[in-house]
Amino acid sequence: MKKKLVLAYSGGLDTSYCLKKLSKDGFEVHAVSVNTGGFNDQEIKNQQDNALKIGATKYTSLNGLDNYYNKVIRFLVFGNILKNETYPLSVSAERVIQAIELINYANKNNIKYIAHGSTGAGNDQIRFDLIFQTLAPDIKIITPIRDNSLTREEEINYLKQNGIDISWEKGKYSINKGLWGTTIGGDETLHSNKTLPEIAFPNQLKEKKSKNISLSFNKGELVEVNGLADNPVNLINYLQSISEKFAIGRDTHVGDTIIGIKGRVAFEAAAPIIIIKSHHLLEKHTLSKWQQFQKKQVADFYGMLLHEGNYLDPVMRDIESFLISSQKNVTGKVSIKLSPYRFELEGISSNNDLMNNSLGVYGEMNNGWSSNDVKGFIKIISNTGKIFNLKNSNKK
Repeated sequence: MKKKLVLAYSGGLDTSYCLKKLSKDGFEVHAVSVNTGGFNDQEIKNQQDNALKIGATKYTSLNGLDNYYNKVIRFLVFGNILKNETYPLSVSAERVIQAIELINYANKNNIKYIAHGSTGAGNDQIRFDLIFQTLAPDIKIITPIRDNSLTREEEINYLKQNGIDISWEKGKYSINKGLWGTTIGGDETLHSNKTLPEIAFPNQLKEKKSKNISLSFNKGELVEVNGLADNPVNLINYLQSISEKFAIGRDTHVGDTIIGIKGRVAFEAAAPIIIIKSHHLLEKHTLSKWQQFQKKQVADFYGMLLHEGNYLDPVMRDIESFLISSQKNVTGKVSIKLSPYRFELEGISSNNDLMNNSLGVYGEMNNGWSSNDVKGFIKIISNTGKIFNLKNSNKK
């Protein structure tokens, strides 16, 4: 009997090579794709047709959208997480969910081999392998591209020699689309001093007149866009359809890869950036000073561990519990103005707005304390500086 194997299948050149090679090597290949927002129904159908044509015994498309939101995206929003203050973790957030879905499929079907098409030069190999080894330490991981250091040309020639002559023309730009944003790689991102041209971004400017919208949150979760209530996945897609026409959410992320080298990637993530920034503004009005401070520390740590594939470390569940607790009062509406290439947060309305109080108005009046109270307060908090200066005033 053939050995069953799960292949993380995207339909691209690398995974198509793996599919053909592994099927010829005697494996019963289950080509499994996990939809985290990057595929429409027609693309899934094309994947299935190609997979079966190339040699898959079975093709399965798993819908990972709800898990992606519930297990990852909502915590990225709760934490206002932008890697290096820039990148909304569009790809790294997807990979952990895809890896979990793949290993669950393998375990459910008693499959002892799993494969992916990662090279040895990127982050994805680590994200996939960490999840696989943690959830199924006895499973055998096979990585034909990485293990044999194959070039693109070698993969194409092998497929042609085995009767698979699909067009593999590489576009100038490599695009990875998902629910939480689209990444774009090209020659420019391989250099420190170049920027992507306008045409490289998948969504071009279509709306030139400004548009006002609103986002409503309940305990930190997006519940309405422009008064339309729906589940968060649908609302993210709806907001994306509105905001992408303004060419909003573009930038280039520069960061340290897991394997220790610097890397650049451009991205376009209109809805994620608008959601995170709107949520952050609402938090500024509804959370205490020290809630905001402490939350930023643990959220940055959460984002780093997620980016590097350590999603299953138990500390991640601890941080998630903290983040959920921090959102109890983060309820209200945020008003936003969309314009070409940018957006403005115009304000919020919330029953939990801490600016609405009877004690005082910043720079205007103080109802809850007297002038003598302020003088005494200032005198006390100046003690630390006074003591230091008295002790060190004669030192050079």
